[in-house]
Amino acid sequence: MKVVGIIPARLAATRLANKPLLDICGKPMIQRVWEQAKAAGVLSEVIVATPDVEIFEAVQKFGGIAAMTSDKHRSGTDRLAELASTSDADIFVNIQGDEPLIEPGTIALAVQPLLNDAALPMSSLMCACPEDEWNNPSTVKVVCALNGDALYFSRYGLPFLRNPDSPTRPMQHIGLYAYRREFLLTFSSLPPGRLETTESLEQLRVLENGFRINMVEVNKAPLSVDTYEDLLRVISILEGKAIS
Repeated sequence: MKVVGIIPARLAATRLANKPLLDICGKPMIQRVWEQAKAAGVLSEVIVATPDVEIFEAVQKFGGIAAMTSDKHRSGTDRLAELASTSDADIFVNIQGDEPLIEPGTIALAVQPLLNDAALPMSSLMCACPEDEWNNPSTVKVVCALNGDALYFSRYGLPFLRNPDSPTRPMQHIGLYAYRREFLLTFSSLPPGRLETTESLEQLRVLENGFRINMVEVNKAPLSVDTYEDLLRVISILEGKAIS
């Protein structure tokens, strides 16, 4: 099985300008993400998919692989689908370009369900949701069936704890996805559904159309860099380690 990691990246961030190219301890953020993905082991190659020449050139400069994609795409998934349409790889992994501290092992864990189950079209990650995030609409929650397949994703604090002694607690969805190639092309061709439009969650299009997403539980969510404060936090963490 050929597994390819794709890191969608663009400059048009609303909250933090030129985010992929921001310096983190001597390296642009996109390089930090690319290096973590390369360390996952399960990926045959890692490609940065971008509509921006500046990002393309930055990736080439540090020795990475980049591909120019259309500037008309609605989401990172569409960038993956563009590359998948001309690739012979079996599985594609959508790796967020603003998570420079992502653990390589979590990428491998996301891929494993597709290696184990030939009928499974897609997989993703989740972790226990911190209590102070239960009602935060920016933190997406997921509820699952007993076999680990997602039943629903929501910005609402699911499940509702009618019984406070229940052993079930909200699970936080982590936006790292692995797709089988044929399904990725199908998914990107489907129109946005009613639930997706209501919650503004692309993964609900999968469930609305009757497809499975198997969820893998990991210890914690990676730190996303959405604000300047997040960037400083990542730098502080890296400065406390041996910086390569």
